Amino acid sequence: MSSNVDLIVLGTGAAAQSVAYPCRAAGWSVAIVDSRPFGGTCQLRGCDPKKVLVGITELVDWSRRMQGRGVSAPDLTLSWPDMIRFKHTFTDPVPASVEQSFSEAGIDTLHGRARFINRTTLAVGDQLVTGRHVVIATGARHTPLHIPGEEFLTTSTQFLDLADLPHRIVFVGGGYIAFEFAHIAARAGAEVHILHRGDRPLQRFDPDLVAQLVQATRELGVQVALQTVVEAVEKQGDQLLVHARSGNQQRSVTADLVVHAAGRVPEIADLDLEQAEIARRPDGVAVNEYLQSVSNPAVYAAGDAVASGGFPLTPVAGMQGDIVAGNLLEGNHRTPDYRGIPSVLFTTPPLAMVGLDEATARAQGLSYTVKHEDTASWYSSRRVGLRTSGFKVLVEEGTERILGAHILGLHAEEVINLFALAIRSGLRATDLKGMVYAYPTSASDVSYMV
Repeated sequence: MSSNVDLIVLGTGAAAQSVAYPCRAAGWSVAIVDSRPFGGTCQLRGCDPKKVLVGITELVDWSRRMQGRGVSAPDLTLSWPDMIRFKHTFTDPVPASVEQSFSEAGIDTLHGRARFINRTTLAVGDQLVTGRHVVIATGARHTPLHIPGEEFLTTSTQFLDLADLPHRIVFVGGGYIAFEFAHIAARAGAEVHILHRGDRPLQRFDPDLVAQLVQATRELGVQVALQTVVEAVEKQGDQLLVHARSGNQQRSVTADLVVHAAGRVPEIADLDLEQAEIARRPDGVAVNEYLQSVSNPAVYAAGDAVASGGFPLTPVAGMQGDIVAGNLLEGNHRTPDYRGIPSVLFTTPPLAMVGLDEATARAQGLSYTVKHEDTASWYSSRRVGLRTSGFKVLVEEGTERILGAHILGLHAEEVINLFALAIRSGLRATDLKGMVYAYPTSASDVSYMV
């Protein structure tokens, strides 16, 4: 069985949807393909379900912080099965809803893993589909670790579906997944270890604020081990033994669950890109400034599949998909703007950043001033019993442009958007300082940060 369409989209997440709908609305025939339930990582396996669980643990943490400050009820506890059932009320309806939306728009939906047969023809099971154009928006998967016992590791997707929370959990890696899930699991009563091979975790974030967060994570009861390389995972009866090395010292950690949190790579290895003459790099499909394949002009890429595509974030994927749609429909004329895109680590408290850190600003030869302060004594932290908070803001000398902002504390995930707006719009530090804010709010702290 074979068919021909104007556009084939691989994937059904934010990037894919941002391409498929505009092209279909413009009259193109569109087919969309996914081997997983429709909806993509963010809605089903990432941002949204994670934030549901974070919201619950935040409530418990807030209650515990306020004990003796007016709250005297017994200590709140978390019920993991109830948390997961609540999470499922968000994720379970998604695949059918997304597929129905595609069908109502006139988009053909195909289930299965696609592979290229030639430059624009793909096989999906026993069906061949040929398009005038193909967009690769297949997302990412966990990085292979190539260690003995890797098959015993649990993925973040599986973690979010655990019916019961094991008592002893080890996270391999020290990035977003490790810290966000560790904060959830520890507050739900688990004994948690983070084993990270580098000398500091969370490389994308400011090192000083990361140090504060690591300390707070340890105070939560999480064992954070740095410069610790996991070399093997061994199954012993009903438990797992994680073998690791710290310098010249060997150590082992016993666990009921070991979670892969050591990074992700584009999920493109099995697409047979060479059959379509699609050049790739280790971090994704090689594209030009228009997100078009450098070797096959009929092919574009968006989201995690793009090499050097900015932050691997859902809003970035959506932006790239929208740009690809515009370039397909009107010819190459749009390029992505990665300035001022915020990123948030949803621990408790959250850590947020936008723009440059000090090392990058120095490397670019910029002249700037830094305002950096521990804000645990500020009203906005004291009123909620938060002992860990701080910020760092980089302002260019002469122009007063905001070069970067880094915030750890209550509502950091919201306040960072003000700095993102300032960077993208060219607002100056004096503009932010002179703003009249609603008070008392977390946003009103901005005037003291610049």
